[in-house]
Amino acid sequence: MRAGMTVLTMPPDLRHGPPAVVRTTSLKQWRAGESRVPTRVWITGVRLRGSAYTRGVSTLSDLIHAQGRSSEADVEWLHGLVGDWQLLADLAFADIVLWVPTTDDDFVAVAHARPSSAATLFYRDFVGQRIKPEWKQQVTDAFRTKEIIDTSAPDWYEETPTRVRAVPVIRRLTVHSPNTADEPIAVITRHTNLSEARTPSRQELTFNECANDLFSMIATGDFPDLGAPAAPRRGAPRAADGLIRLDVDGTTTFASPNALSAFNRMGFTGELEGQSLATVTTGLVAGTLTVDESLPLVVTGRAPWRTDIEARGVTVSLRAIPIRNRGERVGAIVLCRDVSEQRHQERELITKDATIREIHHRVKNNLQTVASLLRIQARRTHSEEAREALSQAMRRVAAIAVVHDTLSTGLAQIVDFDDVFDRVLLLVAEVAASHTTTVHPKKTGSFGTLPSEYATPLALALTELVTNAVEHGLAGREGQVEIIANRSAESLTVKVVDNGSGLPEGKVGSGLGTQIVRTLIQGELGGAIDWHTLMGQGTEVTIEVPLRYLTTI
Repeated sequence: MRAGMTVLTMPPDLRHGPPAVVRTTSLKQWRAGESRVPTRVWITGVRLRGSAYTRGVSTLSDLIHAQGRSSEADVEWLHGLVGDWQLLADLAFADIVLWVPTTDDDFVAVAHARPSSAATLFYRDFVGQRIKPEWKQQVTDAFRTKEIIDTSAPDWYEETPTRVRAVPVIRRLTVHSPNTADEPIAVITRHTNLSEARTPSRQELTFNECANDLFSMIATGDFPDLGAPAAPRRGAPRAADGLIRLDVDGTTTFASPNALSAFNRMGFTGELEGQSLATVTTGLVAGTLTVDESLPLVVTGRAPWRTDIEARGVTVSLRAIPIRNRGERVGAIVLCRDVSEQRHQERELITKDATIREIHHRVKNNLQTVASLLRIQARRTHSEEAREALSQAMRRVAAIAVVHDTLSTGLAQIVDFDDVFDRVLLLVAEVAASHTTTVHPKKTGSFGTLPSEYATPLALALTELVTNAVEHGLAGREGQVEIIANRSAESLTVKVVDNGSGLPEGKVGSGLGTQIVRTLIQGELGGAIDWHTLMGQGTEVTIEVPLRYLTTI
């Protein structure tokens, strides 16, 4: 790299987005430590040197299927394996790469994890690249023999000595079956940096031992466990958060300092090592009214499940990984993490959601009360004009109440507008009855889901248009009102079509209802509205609402 050269870098979360330069970094800034390592470059749609990346091939499933040798069951198994990808790299203090076979007897990398517990060897991402010639024979041997293969001498990568281990990935045919697939579905390479060799600590030795056990289980089809629940994205325990090693009887043989600290915060004052983890947790939850029924299986390492334990206001998340040797359980790894803050935030969000739903429920009740008062007043008035005005106001309030009623039953501030509009159409029957009209409403297409700030004005505007068609277009006669919804990624187009008397071409009403519709569609929704008379008879009103700014649906 020459002085003055500019490096283009793109963060991983934009790896599959549109081609763009996120930041430029000069070599001088990079050397001064002001930017990330310049060799990590992601550009979608451009084939990098030695890379198999092409536009449209981005996800793990896409990369695996593109090689043409993996079944859906293989992909599902590899997804489960990659779910613990970072855990494997952290326990092994090594970069790990997942290689899948190709139809031309080669291998392509589909996943790559760097350890957070040690320096990475590879600054460039291997995903999408074919295997390097110096590793191909070792990986091929592991694939054909279904055995773990170690290098006999250090492998040199960019003047750094490394140790490479190739681990075949064996898939079990079913969750409870001991039978495995005829051949490996992939191979993992574990790349350990030997240049930083030093006397390892007891924790490092235990982490390596755990990694070796897990890789051995991968080679026999015992890991991942498809019967295990899906990992939560938020608050999941990691190796550095706390690790406890159990023997087959559930006795603690090792507890990392972070694991011990987590239990100390819950009130345990002794040493975990030599203690039964089940006995320790039983003492911590004594007197607790509600205890997760899976807790005994987790703290004894008998099932690959997850649970939370709470004591003295501290919540610790536990995850058990049973260690098996040829299918027989010989111990377990228990990962633990203090998730008190996360659980507190989750409870606050639940409380907030419940409060918002209660507010919508009360608003709906109040609006229904207002609508009832308007209806009563309309029935008692002697002026036909006043009765009509009060009835229209009642319908407008009722349409808004329907939106709030829908929001009060959901967990998000978005509504299924098809359901809302179906309920709004019920108001048409009342309008038709008061004008001695027989109307046949018909809805075509789908509105989809909309956030509340779109749903309320749209419901009110469509209520105005439909009732106007019944009151004026079909007054005193039988006819049809059709509502046609057409939604795309960019816009929502709605047509309200009746076969009534129609409007004089070029003339649109100037009443309150028309003003309300214009204000709602053009003002609040930033859309457009058009009235015109159909050939023969009838009126068609077209509404177009832009959706390009929506990000929540």
